[in-house]
Amino acid sequence: MVLLETQLRQYSERYPHEKAPLEMIKFLEEEDCFSKHSTKGHFTGSVWIASPDKEKILLNHHKKLDKWIQFGGHADDEENLLDVAIREMKEETGIEEYSLATTDIFDADIHFIPKSKSSQGHYHYDVRYLIEVDPEETKIIISSESIDIIWVPIENVVDYNSEESINRMVKKTYMI
Repeated sequence: MVLLETQLRQYSERYPHEKAPLEMIKFLEEEDCFSKHSTKGHFTGSVWIASPDKEKILLNHHKKLDKWIQFGGHADDEENLLDVAIREMKEETGIEEYSLATTDIFDADIHFIPKSKSSQGHYHYDVRYLIEVDPEETKIIISSESIDIIWVPIENVVDYNSEESINRMVKKTYMI
């Protein structure tokens, strides 16, 4: 938990206009903040997968949410969200060969997940990391959690999902 708080503080210094990291630091005080059974919300780990030249982004048409997003999932009581994000990427895509662009947090976002058959509405405190994968060298599988997975030219990503957090990650990718 100390590592995550340190990473969130460093992220907040890089992006002082973003409110999510400070709210996440406060949320770390919650007893079950890494458990998906917490009714207030919980931490999740995600990856934003880019080609090495940053020209393409791998998007996931998420089955439950029915929208195009990055890959990720619940912490399941794991406090190292980079490990969570990589675990989820492997489960959802089958990707084994990748490069971690940096261990720094790439993006931080708090978003509401609507009520479903299996859970009440709650918040995801999503910590995101940048991963590089070569589209020409990597075999992708589509897990049962996805409708489809596609490489999208970065300039077209917002055509698939124009939400603020996706736009923010696209802009950050351009800045690299």
